[in-house]
Amino acid sequence: MPYRGDAFAQGQYYHVYNRGAGKGKIFFNDGNYHYLLQLVKGYHHKHGATVIAYCLMPNHYHFLLRQELDEPLSKFMQVLFNSYVQALNLQQGRTGTLFEGRFKHKCVDQWEYLMVLCRYIHRNPVKAGLAAKPEDWAYSNYRDWIEVRDGALVNKVFVQDHYSSADEYVRFVNDVEDEEKSYEKISKYLFD
Repeated sequence: MPYRGDAFAQGQYYHVYNRGAGKGKIFFNDGNYHYLLQLVKGYHHKHGATVIAYCLMPNHYHFLLRQELDEPLSKFMQVLFNSYVQALNLQQGRTGTLFEGRFKHKCVDQWEYLMVLCRYIHRNPVKAGLAAKPEDWAYSNYRDWIEVRDGALVNKVFVQDHYSSADEYVRFVNDVEDEEKSYEKISKYLFD
């Protein structure tokens, strides 16, 4: 996948997402989710990508990333998903494209919207009817945010800078009255 010349900037936050071709599956079993997360763990430091929030869904994914180096996040995404697709195609005996084109990204240019975007990402399985509560979905870092799992793909400093306790974030995520209003404010950062 050639470099697109996208403007990525050091120190900026980006919502990065994509879905399966024809809205088809990109994860076929639990091992696929685990394999992608292992790849993220192996590549994110090397390519200067700090993982803030993520959620892997059967037919799409969301990452909120901060670019730490001059190297654009597109390099990290290219390496990550080239590796994933090659392994998945081999495992599933499939060929052809897995995704609906190249990944999409939006720079989160307003600090106050970062937390609303984290809530959006973490509540994605609930909105899709895949989980009753965000903590029921194993393939996001919500459990790490609320300290019921000690995962490697969470920026604890970021979380602690925004919330004094895990309970405070739980209350924020579960405030469904505020949820819809807040999503209207961040609509330009969300999945098209």
